Amino acid sequence: MDHRELIVRPLLTEKGTHIKETENKYLFEVAVKANKIQIKRAIEEIFDVRVKKVATMNRLGKMKRVRIKAGRRPNWKKAIVTLAEGHTLEFFEGA
Repeated sequence: MDHRELIVRPLLTEKGTHIKETENKYLFEVAVKANKIQIKRAIEEIFDVRVKKVATMNRLGKMKRVRIKAGRRPNWKKAIVTLAEGHTLEFFEGA
């Protein structure tokens, strides 16, 4: 799988902004099949930084209803990437 296919999108949330400023951690939505080693290599190659740690969690899709029909949003995976001391992602600086 290509590195750019592993990283689906950055997650820009209040919690993500707080941990970015205090702990140098960044949130990403990643491919469901991706493992921590693949995520680490993809972030290092795409952004040219050194990754210290990767934590992942599988999120279940929410149940949704449209009138009488019930459905479910797809499951997804979130990664919290901790960067090494002195490394930052300029991509998030404007947010």
